[in-house]
Amino acid sequence: MSTTNPSNTGPKPFPLSTPLQQQTTSQRFPTQQQFQAKLPSQQHTGLRTPSNRKTIYDRNINRTRAAELSRASFAYLFAEMVSYAQKRVTGIQDLERRLNEQGYPLGIRLTPLPPQPRPTRILPLLQFIANTLWRHLFSRPADAIESSATNPHEYMISDNEPLVNQYISVPKEMNQLNCGAFVAGIIEGVCCGVLGGERGGIVGVLNGENPGKRGPPAVVSAHNAGEEGGMWPDKTVFLIRFSEDVIKRESAK
Repeated sequence: MSTTNPSNTGPKPFPLSTPLQQQTTSQRFPTQQQFQAKLPSQQHTGLRTPSNRKTIYDRNINRTRAAELSRASFAYLFAEMVSYAQKRVTGIQDLERRLNEQGYPLGIRLTPLPPQPRPTRILPLLQFIANTLWRHLFSRPADAIESSATNPHEYMISDNEPLVNQYISVPKEMNQLNCGAFVAGIIEGVCCGVLGGERGGIVGVLNGENPGKRGPPAVVSAHNAGEEGGMWPDKTVFLIRFSEDVIKRESAK
């Protein structure tokens, strides 16, 4: 009868010392110098740096250069204004009237104050609106200034791509809506601030109604002038109708 050694049977015990356990602490946990050496170089990050070695993170957060407002902020705020006005109107004309009323106080505030000269005549006033005011609001001048060939009271300022219409989606049933009525209110406010007068009805004062009340020197409205599929589908014409008093004052000078 043969016997076996107990030490040769059963599972072998786990060795007391493995290669992992034999590593020293410095080998398992790299030093700070070794860790930094393993980091990828900044030259291989793929980031582009301008020639002056300054990025957007080097700019001053509180800078107010030119007091510019981002288009995204303007689009959001203006869309909320249109949505707020749309909930309280009965039709397109009523909506445009409310947008016009919202722009009017802004035009009053944009009226040039002394010692700046005020353009009290029609042509200098239109040039101030189409150039100085347009650059202040939209960072570019208006596209054209025209006078009516049939009515000496009427002048037109054209904008081929008004900013207020770029971010507003107008449904088909409201295709006659032009959100440029807000800009028309600004123009009307400037005219009232420069030429004097009080804001009244849209047509009544121009037709001689309410003779005891000094009406607005001008009434401004926005009209679609673009063609679908054309070069400028959102082109808008701002029609400015000056009152009889302004025309008489102009001819007397």
